[in-house]
Amino acid sequence: MVIIPSIDLREGKVVRLRQGDYANQLNYTVDPADTARRFAQAGARFLHIVDLDGAKQGAPMQLE
Repeated sequence: MVIIPSIDLREGKVVRLRQGDYANQLNYTVDPADTARRFAQAGARFLHIVDLDGAKQGAPMQLE
């Protein structure tokens, strides 16, 4: 079994939507790049990055 960690991004920040509701968002005070590095250091071979702004707009938004 392969476990793939995920980072949800909105406006460049790591977040989690409660039940997929954009109005009900949990904000994390961590750097997205640092979070990705920590997953890699923990042995993650893959990382799923979710561009929530892009999903809502219909085009990629988290390009940096």
